[in-house]
Parts: sequence; C-alpha cells; structure tokens
Amino acid sequence: MTVQQPVILAEMPSLSKLYVNAAAMAARRRLLGNHDTSVLPAESHEVRGVAVNVENLTAYQHLIGETASDVLPAGFIHAIAFPLAMSVMNRDDFPLPLLGMIHLRNSVEQRSPLVFTDLLDMTARVENLRGHRAGTQVDVVAEVRTAGSGEVHWRGVSTYLAKGVFLPGIDKPTAIPAKSDFTAPDPTALWQLGVDAGRAYAAVSGDFNPIHLSVLSAKALGLRRSIAHGMYLASRALADVGPARGDSFIWDVDFEAPVFLPSRVALEIETEQSGSGAWKHSNFVAWSPRSGRRHFTGTVSAL
Repeated sequence: MTVQQPVILAEMPSLSKLYVNAAAMAARRRLLGNHDTSVLPAESHEVRGVAVNVENLTAYQHLIGETASDVLPAGFIHAIAFPLAMSVMNRDDFPLPLLGMIHLRNSVEQRSPLVFTDLLDMTARVENLRGHRAGTQVDVVAEVRTAGSGEVHWRGVSTYLAKGVFLPGIDKPTAIPAKSDFTAPDPTALWQLGVDAGRAYAAVSGDFNPIHLSVLSAKALGLRRSIAHGMYLASRALADVGPARGDSFIWDVDFEAPVFLPSRVALEIETEQSGSGAWKHSNFVAWSPRSGRRHFTGTVSAL
C-alpha cells in the first residue's frame, strides 16, 4: 500500500477562514447538487513547530477550572489542534458537509505531558467513514509530538455525525442500540452556564462555530438555541476529576444530548482506587437537573 505524504501547511489555519470557506462550499454544493462520493481524502495535514500562546493557555485554565500549571491540559491541546482537523474536513474532496456536524464522542490518549515552552508538530487525518442511523459518521484523528520528534505525546479521535446525510454505499447499522436506563444520582457539582458560555469558550479555543455563539446564528443552522461546545463540557468534567489523574491518562467522552444555553448542568464523578489507595479511574455523567435528561458520560483512566 502506498503511504500518502502529508500536506505540510506553513502555519496553523485560521478557523474563521475555514468556517467562511465551509459556508461557501455548502452554498456551492446546494447549487451544483449533492457531493455524492463516499471516499475520504487519503492525505493527512501537518503543521510543524507550533508555539503555544501563553495568554490563551492561562485564559483556558481559568475558564475551565484547571489548575494553573506549565503543563498543557488535554482539552487545550485538542483546541489548538482543532484548526488542523478542520482543515482536513474543509477539503473539496471531503464528502460530508462541515457546518452543522454533531460531535458524538471523543477519545484522547495523553501519553506524556507537554508544557507551554514546547514547540509542537501536529498532524490530522480522517478515517472510518461509516453509517449511523441518523446519517453518516467519521473519525478525525489528531496527533501531537514535540518538534522534530517521532514520539506521539497526545492522540485524539473525534467522531462526528453528518445528520441526515446518507452517502451511496454507506449503509445504516442494522440494529439501533438500546439506550440504557438513567436515574440521576446525587450530583457532585452543579454548573450554571450563561447564554454567553459558547462565546466565552470560543474566545479561548478559537472555535467560533455559529451553533455556539447566539440564538440567531444557531437557528440559521437548524437549532432552536445556541448550544455549549462539547469539548468545553468534557474539559470541565476532566478538570473536576482533578490532579489525581496525573499527567498520563485516557479520557473518553460520549455526547448524548446537547446543552442548550443558558442552562444548569448537574455532574456526578465516581472514582475508584486500588487496594493501596492509588487512583485507578473516574467515571462521570452530566445531566439536566430540570428534565433529568443525560447530556454526556465519560471516563478518565490511568494509562
């Protein structure tokens, strides 16, 4: 099998330009008809020597509730790699519409710590195009190394759903998995999220996806109100797990229902320790205290 050479970008792409291009591409496809290929681009995208903006790091740690530290939080690394992932999904040969895609799940391996003085080499690619009962889903894989090194310190797999898009040759799953019963436990935390929560996270992450910014911009993409960023919610839960997780861990999150803004979110974290008292893993679940509807679940495990 021929290994495709990565597309080397001179610098990290601008998210705002990517969103503008995605809107233009969506309009173009509406005029010219659906993009009916079911093949993902084989090339990965890569940026080398990315420097961390310390002001953004500090603002992120403050917003999410992470301890102030030189170590980059796993969610922050996702945020700085996100434009590169977006650039792959913004290609003309990417078969799904970028705007309006739903974040279904995330799995991160934080293999070893990265600090703010590290220069970072990042790659992103798409893979595993497959059916979903509501459309088509795809995995976006991002990897981060220190500059010039082959060792991957951070690896993230984000799964997105293009709702209502059914590509030729991509079949729906034959069985719909049953939803597990959920009885809300006693919360360990209650978050009060204001209507500006999406804009606050956009300011520190650079992700100005319209579905998170305002009622009007969210309605333009078919939502009744703006919703919180999934990675904002997941990163707050990771911060609430606390420093017991150490610097190397696996962090998995499944998103079930959006958090419309403004909103209150209840969170419960359950931690298991070994016989010697060492931390093994923490499970978390978040839900609406008003409706009892579950928003997301996740696990942080020792690596």
